[in-house]
Amino acid sequence: MIPIRNIYYMLSYAFRALNPQGYKHVSIEQFDNILEMLSSVLARGVSIQIKRGIGKGYLEKVEPLCLPRGRFELSESIKTNCIHKNHVVCSYDIFSENIYMNRIIKSTLELLIRSDISKNRKKELRRLLVYFSDVSSLDVNNINWNMHYNRNNRTYQMLVSVCHMIIKGLLQSNSDGSKWLMDFLDEQQMHHLYEKFIFEYYRRHYPQISVSSSEIKWALDDSEVYMLPIMKSDIMLTYNDKVLIIDAKYYSSNTQTRYDTHKIHSHNLYQIFTYVKNKSYQLREHSKVSGMLLYAQTDDEIQPNNTYMMSGNKISVRTLDLNCEFAEIAAQLNKIVDDHFEFI
Repeated sequence: MIPIRNIYYMLSYAFRALNPQGYKHVSIEQFDNILEMLSSVLARGVSIQIKRGIGKGYLEKVEPLCLPRGRFELSESIKTNCIHKNHVVCSYDIFSENIYMNRIIKSTLELLIRSDISKNRKKELRRLLVYFSDVSSLDVNNINWNMHYNRNNRTYQMLVSVCHMIIKGLLQSNSDGSKWLMDFLDEQQMHHLYEKFIFEYYRRHYPQISVSSSEIKWALDDSEVYMLPIMKSDIMLTYNDKVLIIDAKYYSSNTQTRYDTHKIHSHNLYQIFTYVKNKSYQLREHSKVSGMLLYAQTDDEIQPNNTYMMSGNKISVRTLDLNCEFAEIAAQLNKIVDDHFEFI
């Protein structure tokens, strides 16, 4: 069970937008559950976005007009028989707040108002909803989460990501209709957050190290790559001639068990071994490549903690304890780098 405070810290690293002063009061607030914390983060983020200006975009509108504008839709005009009424169907662009990202935010705010959060939080969210009066709602069960961000809308990336966590969490319910608050964020969401947190932690605290999520080329004897899957590492740390490939894993159980015998998840081990050997082949003798499976520690009695030498490369399997003070979490992450790169 990860303390709610630590989930906020992980969010703060994963989404650098949470670091400015505007979120200072959120960082010291006490929360009873994850939903309350995410609601607070979203409320503060939306408030900041409103001050910046709610995003707008060009949307196509199609309607019959007596004074034509834009592009004439003759087939639609004939089909609707509006020509006999001295109208013609036209399609034209309007600059509107009713863009998809704003619709996601409004729908999430409306969902939160109907959920089990504090009355003061609901009051705060209702005040924010006033600014979205010209924005239409969405069916939260059918939202398309594939967003494209650029420099004009990148401030929405964190907001939409938090909306995704909230909606996916609230759509999970028990048979009696009550919500799963202890496991509010499902395994897939936590895996994504866990991976992004580790990546951003190293990028912020170790500027001397190159931190990337790089594609690894297959070690081929020819140039035939047809149908080969893309190999992309979660986290790749490079310093001088040393490379550490980290595969971040978040599971409810970190080992697979058969006949009371615990084994490392075989597909995880095959994956990291493949990454390391192909990267090692690519760099040849110029670099020393190692790999690590870094699991989030669970409540299971047996946790993986091993190091193997495989065909000349070191492969480690470790766990990261997230159920402790954040300073201890940072110390665990620092030790991984210090041990591997031998920092003084």
